Amino acid sequence: MTKIVFLSKGEDSSSTRYRALQFFPLLRQADFEVVHATASGGPLALIDALRQAASADLVIVLRKTFPLPLLWLLRRISSRLIFDFDDAIFCNSDGSPSATRMQRFAAMVRVCDHVLAGNHFLAESARAFNSAVTLLPTSLVAQGYTAPVDKPEDVIDVVWIGSSSTRKYLVAALPSLRLAASRLPGLRLKIIADFDLPDAGLSTVTVRWNASSEAADLASSHIGIAPMRDDDWSRGKCALKVLQYMAAGLPVVSSNCGANAEIVEEGVSGFLVDDEAGWETRLVQLANDAGLRRRLGEAGRAKALAAYSVEPVFQRLRSVIDSLR
Repeated sequence: MTKIVFLSKGEDSSSTRYRALQFFPLLRQADFEVVHATASGGPLALIDALRQAASADLVIVLRKTFPLPLLWLLRRISSRLIFDFDDAIFCNSDGSPSATRMQRFAAMVRVCDHVLAGNHFLAESARAFNSAVTLLPTSLVAQGYTAPVDKPEDVIDVVWIGSSSTRKYLVAALPSLRLAASRLPGLRLKIIADFDLPDAGLSTVTVRWNASSEAADLASSHIGIAPMRDDDWSRGKCALKVLQYMAAGLPVVSSNCGANAEIVEEGVSGFLVDDEAGWETRLVQLANDAGLRRRLGEAGRAKALAAYSVEPVFQRLRSVIDSLR
């Protein structure tokens, strides 16, 4: 039986959950032995991760790069080595270049037998150092978002899902949200995250993120929003929240950049906006038209189920794995 070991920063990482753990049932059904090992958290965790890697037929490293001595050791003990990444880890989080991050990224990509990249921008960045690159979009168990739920009738919930690390994108969108709320007294910002915004300047409701309830929390909303900056860090994002909104049957309003702009179809599953006025216009339009919300939400859900469910994306992963056996 072929043994595959996934190395990551930890099981709580979204990259680990969406690009490894959710494939485990399908890999086991295909007669693979699969193991996750945490390669962060101190020397003992790292030693255990390397021990697991040495016993594997295939090692898949998720998003993590290593200092050169550790990278040399990992390459030496790994029969086959794949690097999987879904963020622009080669630059700073403000989008500015980082020579140190780029050097570690380039070294990691060069020594691997194959690279899995979460979007086109990341794939092209990896191809500068390794020609064996496959685009593997982030996927989700889309059927888990389709259970019917009730939506509040007295408010229009504009939902944003994320974490403290991406809070800055939501904060930057607040002026546009306040403008929309000034025209729509029933508009409310619903935040599914590990923080709240008590001084947002409009009506808000905060829902603590929970893996078991996030699908229902999204589906009970009316509109999903995905504000982003247009820089290299944002271009490395793989549109997870957009896919979650679509799977939950929500129309999407997103900044017109990055993978979001590749996935959201203008006027079909949502709207792409370039400025503050665009945000206000589209939010007001959707809030006032339940039929439009329903039509765009249904189109988005159909696309998420067809192209970004875990099963079709798993087939791409399986093809790469089979090519290295």
